[in-house]
Amino acid sequence: MGADRVRVAVAGATGFVGRRLCALLCSRGFEVTGLGRGVTDGARSDGVIWRRADLFSLLDCERALAGVDVVYYLVHSMMPSAKLTQARFEDMDLILADNVARAAALGGARRIIYLGGLVPGDAHLSRHLESRREVEAALGAHGVPVTTLRAGLVIGPEGSSFRILERLVRRLPSMLLPRWTRQRTQPIALDDVVELLVRALERDAAVGEAIDIGGPDVVTYRELIERTAAAIGVKRRLIDVPVGTPTLSELWVTAVTGQPRQLAGPLIESLSHSMVADDRSEQLRMGVPGVDMDTAIQRALAGVVAVPEVTVPRSERSRPEPRRVRSVQRMTLPRGRDAGWAARAYLDWLPRFLRPLLRVDRDEQRHGVFLRGAELLLLELTGSPERSTPDRALLYVTGGALARVAEPARGRLELRCVLGGDTLLAAIHDFEPRLPWPVYLLTQAQGHLLVMAGYRRYLARLASEMNLL
Repeated sequence: MGADRVRVAVAGATGFVGRRLCALLCSRGFEVTGLGRGVTDGARSDGVIWRRADLFSLLDCERALAGVDVVYYLVHSMMPSAKLTQARFEDMDLILADNVARAAALGGARRIIYLGGLVPGDAHLSRHLESRREVEAALGAHGVPVTTLRAGLVIGPEGSSFRILERLVRRLPSMLLPRWTRQRTQPIALDDVVELLVRALERDAAVGEAIDIGGPDVVTYRELIERTAAAIGVKRRLIDVPVGTPTLSELWVTAVTGQPRQLAGPLIESLSHSMVADDRSEQLRMGVPGVDMDTAIQRALAGVVAVPEVTVPRSERSRPEPRRVRSVQRMTLPRGRDAGWAARAYLDWLPRFLRPLLRVDRDEQRHGVFLRGAELLLLELTGSPERSTPDRALLYVTGGALARVAEPARGRLELRCVLGGDTLLAAIHDFEPRLPWPVYLLTQAQGHLLVMAGYRRYLARLASEMNLL
């Protein structure tokens, strides 16, 4: 695919890979749009057009990807995305990928290019690696061909995994090495990743393929630590220990490096797998064999990257970010049912579950939750038939004493089918509570989790009964 008149959008453009990818794409003549939540909408910098887009919003994705030919997907969601986030990162990853895949298909995109993770042959993958595989499936679920570059540890300035490693080496004169440090890994330099991402776009043979990429060196994590210490110019005493629980590793890595547990935990858990490319033949045909690991480490430590990065025009906030809530809960959908059915079943089930305290009044599209014995409307949900499909049901939070409602309403409940249709995600987005924040955390927030847990059990029971038929 040549660069002439090819419009490229980069989801994750503000990250350490995305900023360099945007720069390289511009230098090769592509028309590049960078997507981000905190960018100045419509700004231009270094040849990139910036669009503010919350990828948790399907509407934002549709607007940002309209008319785009190719979408790069570099998004990870291991950090909280709201003032209160009640969700596992893998469930948020699924919603993000599903939104981009839907919007790319609607906008007429010809290809999605995804930077994912190596997939070991182990029977039980870590949550992080399983999430990378789920995202790959979700991106391809709406008809747009997906090219996946599967990488292990990316060595470069600002890379989260390498930054953790560097801080450990710099700060600990002696290190106890748990069992996972004997696993093998095949790191790849940031420059090589960015170049391969562009060549995947230029190479028609890569359409629809999953390609393992890595550098030329395969080492254990212990050897990686030793060679990083040598590049820094320090000597470290390394002591092998016969234990290696991810939880203990997570605690001491977080304490030493200062990285948040939400980030360090999933990465540490993945280290129990051997992360080696199965077959680099396609990478070699793309003409990027990769620099050796020592060179990659030295460049990363010096902050040297062959590809310059674009400047991200950050938007200036005139007022504090509102206290909003995101909650995503994964459930099993009974066989043959869709999201529209799940929404109707939820509204039928809810008054039975809440009967001792609350009642639910239902209209064709408006549904109100009232305090039983009073006329106090606590929460109002309004269906959006024009934005709903059989595999995605959408209801907006439009009123009630427990919610702050902006105009137009942003808070919403959605139920969507993913991963072939038997997995349901029930999600609350951009909900802004009216209760004082400490009171909300102790009451309404806990009540929502209780309701979602009850609905999960209800669906699981239905699914089990249907399987027996």
